Amino acid sequence: MNKARTHYDDTPYNPEDEEAVANFWEGATITQKGKQRTALKVPVSIRLSPEVVECFKASGEGCQTRLNETLKAYIAEHDTAA
Repeated sequence: MNKARTHYDDTPYNPEDEEAVANFWEGATITQKGKQRTALKVPVSIRLSPEVVECFKASGEGCQTRLNETLKAYIAEHDTAA
């Protein structure tokens, strides 16, 4: 009889063995991530001049982050409602 190999052949744990599964979970501590926070950023699509795109991309990765920081600084300097 030719037995098909499974990825379980290398380990003593057999998920098809009810007793092994029960023993595995007996001492387990189940944890859960916290509640999902609201999105920190909102995806948008905008049109920018080629000069702006080139300027921010020229300094490497993170151009969207730098653009976001630049816009936040502009708001902080020009926001009269705050």
